[in-house]
Amino acid sequence: MQEIQREQIVEQVLAALSQLRQGEPELVENQGEEMPIPVEISARHVHLSQADVVALFGAPLTPLRELSQPGQFLCKERVRLIGLKGVMDNVAVLGPSREQSQVEISLTDARLLGLDVPIRQSGDIAGTPGILLSSGKTIIPLEQGVIVAGRHIHMSPEDASRLRVRDKEFVAVHMRGKRPAVFRDVLVRVHESFKLALHIDADEANGCGCGPGTTCTIVLPKPQEQCHDGQPIH
Repeated sequence: MQEIQREQIVEQVLAALSQLRQGEPELVENQGEEMPIPVEISARHVHLSQADVVALFGAPLTPLRELSQPGQFLCKERVRLIGLKGVMDNVAVLGPSREQSQVEISLTDARLLGLDVPIRQSGDIAGTPGILLSSGKTIIPLEQGVIVAGRHIHMSPEDASRLRVRDKEFVAVHMRGKRPAVFRDVLVRVHESFKLALHIDADEANGCGCGPGTTCTIVLPKPQEQCHDGQPIH
């Protein structure tokens, strides 16, 4: 009797796995121009409003070096994140200042800080948790603004045309790190000033073994074969 029950359980599990596979479409390489996309790892960092810059440092931000996206720069200034259960020191501040302050961390960081943080695209901070920021001498509260940044690709209109994608479209990418993987739900962000790059956080990078020089390519759902009446063949 127990043997029969075990066989029935195995059959049920295999049936469930089969249904899951059917729900995930097979992916194929993008039919646009072959274009490896550089992968950049976005470590935890903070964007500050001008009011919060003044409150924390009493002076404008000091550019230290330019980042890959034009107009963005790493600042000399650093901050401490103070969460419900832990703190993180020496967190990078990126410039220029923004309309609203925003803290971008990984899910691992969120657990260490004791925060329940949603995955959002940059700028979408309504209803997100707050945190305390410290410059060493001053502590200020953020009522909201802590997010785990959703993975996204920066690209120019020319890149988008060659890759056959559109602004605000979600795509999947094949990561070509030491542990190749496919990331889905990657937002395409198109602007004339953007330089082609996929941005992921440290958790995602570690998961697929990304390092310097890692690239990815866009992959798309495999078109379904159709019979003579135009209906897909399952």
